[in-house]
Amino acid sequence: MQDRLFQDPELVAFYDAENGWGDDTRYCLQLAEHARSVLDLGCGTGLLAAALGTGREVWGVDPAAAMLDVARSREGGGAVTWVEADARTVRLGRRFDLVLLTGHAFQCFLTDADQLALCKTIAAHLAPSGRFIFDSRNPAREEWREWVPELSRRVFDLPGLGPVSAWNDVSFDSATAIATYETCYQDNRGRLWNATSSIRFATKDNIQRAICNAHLSVESWLGDWQGSAFTAQSPEMIPVGHHSEPQFA
Repeated sequence: MQDRLFQDPELVAFYDAENGWGDDTRYCLQLAEHARSVLDLGCGTGLLAAALGTGREVWGVDPAAAMLDVARSREGGGAVTWVEADARTVRLGRRFDLVLLTGHAFQCFLTDADQLALCKTIAAHLAPSGRFIFDSRNPAREEWREWVPELSRRVFDLPGLGPVSAWNDVSFDSATAIATYETCYQDNRGRLWNATSSIRFATKDNIQRAICNAHLSVESWLGDWQGSAFTAQSPEMIPVGHHSEPQFA
């Protein structure tokens, strides 16, 4: 679970500049409209959690101290309770109306045991009538094939540094469904930063099994962050669900 992309402050600055508002954060912001409390697991640099923090109780959990440093300094960050912890084992002693993971954080959990532990954390923190939501890329789309230098090159501006070029390279292990990819950043003076990350492209059956074994239930599977129903060729697998058995407050 150690990853320089999330742990190194310089790399975190690049990550934050590349990962602004997207369809996932916009959808979850709307989903949380009537939630009085929200737990953001794998909150990263806190963009969504900080936006949710007005008028409700919001907690953000992430294992990366450098990510949380950015989150705390973000506008609205003072209204959120930030916790440096592993989502597989954290127990906060409270329950929330909505528990969410965005940005494909679910895929950072690389084994069936890891994913089950995460789902048990969701269940442990979900209010009796609460809901959960997270996303994982659909392996049938083989998106990792696009994470090669010739297809992934992009340029963005980083305040204080100027134009930054970025690209990826990847290898994929079909036996484990784990993609190991390198993220590279280079400024206009030629200075280079890089980090190696691994994520798992779990199947829908794998994810469903972890959810069920954590005594959770899926009410709907979305196939994208526009709210479309899941199909075999959807880009995303997004379970929205709740406790599978009655809970008492």
